[in-house]
Amino acid sequence: MERALSAPGKLFVSGEYAVLWGGLSRVAAVGPRTAALVRRRADSQVHICLEEGTLAGRTTSRGVKWEREVPPGFSFVARTLDEALRLHGRESVGFDLALAPSAVGPNGLKLGMGGSACATVLAADAVRFVLEERFDALKLALVTHAAAQGGKGSGGDVATSHAGGVVRYRRYEVSGLIEASSAGGYRAAVDASPPVDVWRLPTPRVSLGYAFTGESASTRVLISQVEAKWGEQGRRSFVERSDALGQEIEEGLAGGDFRSFSEAVREQHALLQELGPLETEPMKRVLGLAASYGCAGKQSGAGGGDGCILFAPDAEQRAALLEGIRARGFHTLELTVEPGVRSEAVADSRLRAWLDACS
Repeated sequence: MERALSAPGKLFVSGEYAVLWGGLSRVAAVGPRTAALVRRRADSQVHICLEEGTLAGRTTSRGVKWEREVPPGFSFVARTLDEALRLHGRESVGFDLALAPSAVGPNGLKLGMGGSACATVLAADAVRFVLEERFDALKLALVTHAAAQGGKGSGGDVATSHAGGVVRYRRYEVSGLIEASSAGGYRAAVDASPPVDVWRLPTPRVSLGYAFTGESASTRVLISQVEAKWGEQGRRSFVERSDALGQEIEEGLAGGDFRSFSEAVREQHALLQELGPLETEPMKRVLGLAASYGCAGKQSGAGGGDGCILFAPDAEQRAALLEGIRARGFHTLELTVEPGVRSEAVADSRLRAWLDACS
């Protein structure tokens, strides 16, 4: 019994930081997709197979008993399997799970497109399948991803990778579920918790692109730095302005006056810069180029590196913009909006070979 599946990455369109403080975000599910393959075993053994190696353990009603300390690269997937088995709450068969690496730039750096969230979503959906469970895989992924980051992060990347499309998302409160995971009554708490506030928006009528600036940033560190500077009143004012601009951007994605839409995008980017030095010199260059091509762009995510999401009125103008940015030495991607986590008819042969080695 096995299942091949895949999930998209994400880019924030609007609402970074504001979503941490009760505001709304708009986030796009984008390629490249990440593949996974899960296979049920006849015994209680568990294997996580990644490009960097294999982590082994066995199932228990309180999670996986790992044979060694969980390495950092396995932490999100391993935590997801632990949480899923706690939700299951009883002895179970084992399984093997292989995940392909997330996309990287030509220099080997992460592109900042939500690799850990994508891996968490894939692991949650995979383990639900092999356990033949009916718990909410999105809630499981949100709990896991937040717990693995010490409570940091909004979960917007998780919700988007799960749901697909362009979504409007408000932060889901998981602190009570994290507590229940340790204290007991976990399954009842998850079943009784409210639905996740995530809404899929219409397919954008503007063309999307991405430019990686050649630097990777730590979202967790940046969030901590920003939250240390801003008090409650400042955060509330920031959220109000961000939500207003986010609504303009949402309406502009559906078509209409591209000039007005571009202005809202620029204002959203400028608002983010009030939080601190989030814009790097390469980001300034990319956004300046976007404006010179009659397009718009902004940082996507926490800032301090990673890249910029770009908007063009049509595919032809997008192609010209991305070509111009590439000519300046930046890595670019032409984006399409992707569906969420899904089954695949054909498994990645590399992942199948990894699982075969565990048999």
